[in-house]
Amino acid sequence: MSGKIFIYGGRGALGSAVVSHFKAQNWWVGSIDLNPNDQADANIIVNKDDAWLEQETTVLAELKSILAGDKIDAVICVAGGWAGGNAAAKDFVKNADAMWRQSVWSSVLAASIAAKHLKPGGFISLPGAKPALNGTPGMIGYGMAKAAVHQLTKSLACENSGLPENSLAIALLPVTLDTPMNRKWMPDADTSTWTPLQYVAELFWKWTNGQERPPNGSLIELETKNNETKLNIH
Repeated sequence: MSGKIFIYGGRGALGSAVVSHFKAQNWWVGSIDLNPNDQADANIIVNKDDAWLEQETTVLAELKSILAGDKIDAVICVAGGWAGGNAAAKDFVKNADAMWRQSVWSSVLAASIAAKHLKPGGFISLPGAKPALNGTPGMIGYGMAKAAVHQLTKSLACENSGLPENSLAIALLPVTLDTPMNRKWMPDADTSTWTPLQYVAELFWKWTNGQERPPNGSLIELETKNNETKLNIH
């Protein structure tokens, strides 16, 4: 095996693409998600109804058992979801709670995994969002959770963050990913502005291998136009 990584959210559309890409490069890949990924070498199943601390206990205990002292090259968190609503919305608090659970809980647990199991010079990626660089009045809960992920990324890049030395922490800020669900729900959209999942998987692979790494703590926006993607670093 070329290396070892864990994907947090390894069963979703992007997570599955990342698992497939690394497996094709002969890497050992573990998945952490609500459901197993059959391609992964190991699966840790999270119960969505468990409290945050219960999820931590489950994930860290299983991870310790699976790795048996081995260190990993990367922790790539692509877990998350979306919900809209302003402060007057009927489900404002409910949606904000869901966004916090889906984006912040998973990102904090990914950071905890990285602190305990990442190799020196390893890589952690967290799931940010371009709209959260500014106010998001039509999706306050979502923007709030993603802004917290951005702050976590910046903190992990600081000295004394708890990560191994020379680690790289970044947040990826896609606008629209080219997923089956997005194609289903937005059939008339201009898909030339959507970022292919394979492009993202290849980025993760390069950075995990130490190639073309961005500055530590970068918030990296993926801007796709006319089927070409460029990186804007914040």
